[in-house]
Amino acid sequence: MADDGTLRAYLRLTLADGVGPRLFARLVEAFGSPEAALAAGPGGWRRVEGIGPKVASAIQAVGDEQVEAELASAGKTGAAILCDGDEQYPPALRNIHDRPPVLYVLGRLDRCDAVAVGVVGSRRCTHYGLEQAGRFGELLGRAGFTVVSGGARGIDAAAHRGALAAGGRTIAVMGCGLENSYPPENADLFKRIVSDGCGALISELPMATGIQGRNFPRRNRIISGLSLGVLVVEAARRSGALITATEAAEQGREVFAVPGRVDSPMSEGANALIRDGARLAANLEDLLEALGEVGAKMAPDEQPSDQPALPATLTPTEARLAEALGDGELSIDELVRRTGIASGEAVSAMTMLVLKGAAAQRPGNVFSLRARGKGPAASGE
Repeated sequence: MADDGTLRAYLRLTLADGVGPRLFARLVEAFGSPEAALAAGPGGWRRVEGIGPKVASAIQAVGDEQVEAELASAGKTGAAILCDGDEQYPPALRNIHDRPPVLYVLGRLDRCDAVAVGVVGSRRCTHYGLEQAGRFGELLGRAGFTVVSGGARGIDAAAHRGALAAGGRTIAVMGCGLENSYPPENADLFKRIVSDGCGALISELPMATGIQGRNFPRRNRIISGLSLGVLVVEAARRSGALITATEAAEQGREVFAVPGRVDSPMSEGANALIRDGARLAANLEDLLEALGEVGAKMAPDEQPSDQPALPATLTPTEARLAEALGDGELSIDELVRRTGIASGEAVSAMTMLVLKGAAAQRPGNVFSLRARGKGPAASGE
């Protein structure tokens, strides 16, 4: 951790209105350290590009009382404050554009969090999107990846919960200060991340910062910066998840997208990413292959078994079809005959079983259950 004087210097600059990561970096570059920058005074600050009278006055206005209040708020909440030079500061963030000078951390960051994948998508999403976000969160968590997302309702929350269900780790990058909990319906999720010691809530924003729309796009660079790659599960054409995908590409991270229905507005953004060069992700193996050496090391050992590897989140229709497949390979017509499920409903449900990695499709619309160690669902066992 930074010594007390350094931490206070960081806070005096970052608490000033108008001093974001770029101006902070310019001040440190100009004067050598935050302490030296503060000592330069208004005359010195105004010689730095981007700092005029208004910002200089804002820096000067931050006094010891405001810094003490920030430290007290963090202490009361249980949050640690990391400077970008601290050993505990995530190494992956140090080299990204506009890295946050200060990170507030509620919970625990581990070294293993360096092996992380971001999972993002729309707040307003379909059942399919929620299902896939939870599925990939669980698969990644079981494989040993930390799942990073934004703590929002919808896809983000499902990905966090999937990681926790697998006994994995997850990090929520918040778009508000850690004094606040947003959205309120995720309060229990956030509490579990922190109290169970399986991850952290982090923010670059001062503790009391409320809900402001402009802060949510800014945090996306942190989600991608913490990750080896970013998976977009479901996103409309103007979804904020696409901003995260753009940040990931600019940072040299892998970009993945889960294909969605071509006639669904909620899938337009994700499908467009695939069209424009993002990697299609249907299962964990797609991610592992793209992540190269890291992916190879994280791939679970194959342990073949005749016991089918069925996900826990099957619908009643999917479960009936999977049970019928227990007798061996069956065509879709035979599945319809044995189960009494309507043909269209059976085709849709079998597509979902394939996407979930529970079944394999062969030529002629013939299906079979996958065995452990032989498919994407097996990667999550």
